[in-house]
Amino acid sequence: MANTPQAKKRIRRNDKRAEINGARMSRIRSFVKKVETAIAGGDKDAAQAALKSAQPELARGVARGVLHKNTVARKMSRLSKRVAAL
Repeated sequence: MANTPQAKKRIRRNDKRAEINGARMSRIRSFVKKVETAIAGGDKDAAQAALKSAQPELARGVARGVLHKNTVARKMSRLSKRVAAL
């Protein structure tokens, strides 16, 4: 258990950040899932629109430090490729 005031503060801060980051990741996953369901449905227009809205969310995840930039680059590349193949 934390003994110093600073360690106690870090625990409080970490809990708050984990909650915020979890919500952020959930939001990003929702946007990506919209793209994947549009791809699965074969609707190219919907897939392109969903991808266009997912791109800034993924980029925001990188800016906020929730995701690594190469992870996002890989996800964007794979999603774009799948949308283009429709």
